Amino acid sequence: MERQLNSGWTYREQLDQSAVGLTVLDYYSQRYRHSTQAEWQQRVEAGQILLDGRKTTTDTRLRLGQWLTYDRPPWQEPEVPLNVEVLHEDEDLMVVAKPAGLPVMPGVAFCNIPYSGSFSSAIPGNAHSRPPIRPGNVWIAVAGPITRSSRLFKPADARPPDSEDLSCAGSGCPVDDRSTITQPIGKIVDPVLGHLYAAHAEGLPACSEYWVLHRDQEKSLLEVNILTGRPHQIRIHLAAAGYPLVGDPLYAVGGVPIRCLPSHNGEMPVPGDCGYHLHAMRLSLIHPSGQPMSITCPPPPDLQV
Repeated sequence: MERQLNSGWTYREQLDQSAVGLTVLDYYSQRYRHSTQAEWQQRVEAGQILLDGRKTTTDTRLRLGQWLTYDRPPWQEPEVPLNVEVLHEDEDLMVVAKPAGLPVMPGVAFCNIPYSGSFSSAIPGNAHSRPPIRPGNVWIAVAGPITRSSRLFKPADARPPDSEDLSCAGSGCPVDDRSTITQPIGKIVDPVLGHLYAAHAEGLPACSEYWVLHRDQEKSLLEVNILTGRPHQIRIHLAAAGYPLVGDPLYAVGGVPIRCLPSHNGEMPVPGDCGYHLHAMRLSLIHPSGQPMSITCPPPPDLQV
């Protein structure tokens, strides 16, 4: 099937102190290096970038608190798998197993992640033929392979899940059969994306527990329970402990991104890349009715003991 163009996207951001004095062109070319300076210049001159809602120029100096808007025209998105398996469904809760490679929510932060072909647009209607369910009006729990972004979505006044257990394969062999990782996680400067999350001494508190299920000479199979919900927490924590996920293209030992040169087509590893061994095996939570429940999603063969 031929891939279709999406409807484009608008990126809007308010300027902080670090942007003061930069030109519009310098701001974009320095912070968003997935595009060249010439490409950003062309976008400004074409009127795709607005400053406080008005057309601007490449050499306009920026001030604190101003708003920049980039109207990205429609683009052809990469194909993603849209098959979603419903594990549990009632009037208040849907638990699904999504396939690897399907982003949960529209993801436009990285140029290779689609926003129209996402999990939120692929959720099937339920057994009572209601319209497709969307995060925000019911609980939607995500199990299965964890790639790009998989988390629990709930209304603002809903109670959070008690725990989310995941199994994963880690490079290397932990000495302890069980351990707790408390490495803080925060934003760091990234030369391509502007920033991303990684191990950071001044980041937010984060806590993960892991158990070793199986070892061999090169890798280990672990069960991980995350007690906080920081972005990419399992990937960052295991890498920070010295055991990055098998197949992770981004996070290396120490919990920081791998620094490498762009490939022949200009691409570099980003958080949304697939290929790492991580699977949501069990989700335990309090149902909106107040009753505890636990849902399991058996791992694939290469993540079984």
